[in-house]
Amino acid sequence: MIPSGAPILTADAMRAAEEAVFARGVSQDELMERAGAAIAREALRFAMGRSVLVLAGPGNNGGDAYVVARYLREAGVDVLVAASGAAKPGAAERMLARWQGPTTSLYGAPVRPVVIDGLFGIGVTRPLERSIAAVFAELVRGADFTLAIDLPSGMDTDSGAELGAPRGISATVALGALKPAHLLDDGLSRCGHVLLADIGIPVDTAWRTVSRPHLATPGPQSHKYSRGLVAVVEGAMPGAGRLAARAAMASGAGYVMLTGPEPTGPAPDALVRRTIDDADDLADFLGNDRIDAVVLGPGLGRDRRAEAFLRAGLAVDKPLVLDGDALSLLGKGAAAALAAREAPVWITPHAGEFDRMFGGSGSKIDRTLEAAAASGATVVHKGGDTVIAGPDGSVRVLAGASPWLSTAGTGDVLAGVLGAQIGQGGRGVDPAAAAVWLHGRAAQLAGPAFFADQLVAQLPEACSECL
Repeated sequence: MIPSGAPILTADAMRAAEEAVFARGVSQDELMERAGAAIAREALRFAMGRSVLVLAGPGNNGGDAYVVARYLREAGVDVLVAASGAAKPGAAERMLARWQGPTTSLYGAPVRPVVIDGLFGIGVTRPLERSIAAVFAELVRGADFTLAIDLPSGMDTDSGAELGAPRGISATVALGALKPAHLLDDGLSRCGHVLLADIGIPVDTAWRTVSRPHLATPGPQSHKYSRGLVAVVEGAMPGAGRLAARAAMASGAGYVMLTGPEPTGPAPDALVRRTIDDADDLADFLGNDRIDAVVLGPGLGRDRRAEAFLRAGLAVDKPLVLDGDALSLLGKGAAAALAAREAPVWITPHAGEFDRMFGGSGSKIDRTLEAAAASGATVVHKGGDTVIAGPDGSVRVLAGASPWLSTAGTGDVLAGVLGAQIGQGGRGVDPAAAAVWLHGRAAQLAGPAFFADQLVAQLPEACSECL
């Protein structure tokens, strides 16, 4: 389980935080002792009396590993250290000197039921040596449980790209703060269960994991307009618009209007329908002062009519959520078109849409931040590692979302939930993070093999957990 609301630091930011601790008089040896003690506490829980193999690299991650081995041996655990090389001068070498137990070479290490990975930590930017990667993978395969110190060895800290880390790591204990690799890309399948250990490093960052939101309960003077009027624009595929509208209704909006061509298909009686004939009619409707948020794009289509509807939506001075076809219509011109707006805008691209709109290189967090800065929009970059970024540099990450969300219509539901959160006064990354949490929680409540309509049905229960 990814810790909720936890800080996220890059490798450089983590090093800077450590240096600040050292500047206040804490020695590297003391910090290493704290880290090793934290890992040992978790290892004792998981080992349950079984013999342990501790893999120690030459650097500070290896220094942590020697501390772990010492604490486990003092607790009565049968521990063997397998070293991949001589400890580097400094703290790692001093921790090795304090280890009085048996040590062998990594290449001669036997398979043991529990493996603790302390080969390499943050800052790895190139693939592991082939021989080390092969031995590491073999030891992990033979173990019942593998615990990684800070990061599995062979992970790019800032992008989550796999650089030799094997599958099969059972759990990872992040030290001081989460790293992007715990949350992004291959890290989702390489880190196992992620735990966070506080080792006394103060952290100040605008990057955090998504946390459970607090939704305001309507007061005695509340009414449908005070709780937010959300307008959803229907298009060529009206079912998508209906899903978004129903999701907005089920996640706290006081009043939802679905506007588009002649109504088709079933819809709740509480959903207000407004028929429009063309883009001019839409522009007039969206000028209604009571409207608090507009959702445009789900099932919109990509023809000239859809393009005209998109222009009308972009021109209106209202908070705007753009999803689906609206994003495809924007294409490479997205940043300029969105930056020209004065009213706030949120966009919800999946990976393909994001690539067509913004391209770029680097980690998913970096790319999403760049897109937010260029467009002035709050960007909800969807996926199993959903990244939310605002123009102010704020980041929220939701990792490990239900894989059953990979079905048609769930993005339309998210757009509607986001519209409801914005309609109640949310701004920036906060309503986006709330919507992503509610969407993900509804998926958990729906269980496996659900379809988007069933996801909508779980939203009230998800909301009830946030009051």
